[in-house]
Formats: sequence, C-alpha cells, structure tokens
Amino acid sequence: MKEKSTNELDELLKEMNPNDLDKYYKENNEYMANDRKSFSYYMKDVIAKKNITFKNHKMCLKDIYSIAGVSESYGEKIMNMEKHTKNRDLIIRFCIAGRFQLNEINRALKLYGMNPLYSKDKRDVCIIVAVNNKKYELFEIDDILEKHNLKKLSKDE
Repeated sequence: MKEKSTNELDELLKEMNPNDLDKYYKENNEYMANDRKSFSYYMKDVIAKKNITFKNHKMCLKDIYSIAGVSESYGEKIMNMEKHTKNRDLIIRFCIAGRFQLNEINRALKLYGMNPLYSKDKRDVCIIVAVNNKKYELFEIDDILEKHNLKKLSKDE
C-alpha cells in the first residue's frame, strides 16, 4: 500500500463534512500521529515489514540498537519513548540500521519531533544520497561524510 502524503490527506479534508470524520479516521488511521507512542509503533512496524535477516536470523530491535551503537537498555528506552533524546543522529542511525527509505526516515524523525532530512543541508544531503543509493552500512555513510569534511553519523567510540 502506498503511503499517503500530507498533501493527499489535506486534499481529502478540503471538501469533508464533519459527519465523515469517523470514516476518515478509520481509513487513514495509519497516517495519523495520534499519540505519544506513534514513533515507537511506526519504527517497530516498519522494521517488522522489512523482514530483514541479519547474521542468519530475522533482524530484531536488539540488532538495531547494536548497529546504531547503543546498549539494548538505552535503545529500548529511546524506542519506547520512556527517555527522550535530542540526538537526531541516533534516530537516523536507528533508521539506517533498519534499512529505512528516505520517506520512512523523515516520517520517523517527524514522529519523534525532529526535523526531517533537509536537501539544503550539506550533511543531510550526503545521508539522503547514501540512503537513495541503498548504502545502509554506517561506515559507508561515514566515509561519504568524511570525504566532504562533515561530522560522521556513527557514534565515536
């Protein structure tokens, strides 16, 4: 199923009668950011749908945290919104580890309350181009960033 853009949803609302709101909510529920846990639900849903294998097993959240460079306990707290981070790179690393496409990364960032990747920001441009070229290894993205004298995405050890 194709994801509906905000513009598409806005068009549906232009001519909508208030009596049709329940129907709208039901038909478009998956696109609604309706509660604090929407980030967590979205991330887990996208990762599950991708059905990625990692080291001969189906990728799980523990793998995402490991690839993103955080402990399982800290990753769980961030993913479940028990703890809030201001580290946008961490959310991007979660998405990269989960093999998210650009639109999925931007939606995750927005749901977390962060700015999406921006095509006028040099560092974001490198990340966008890497993702669009299916480069999902952090070291590959870091190499691209470093070649352009930009801060690496991965956590420094």
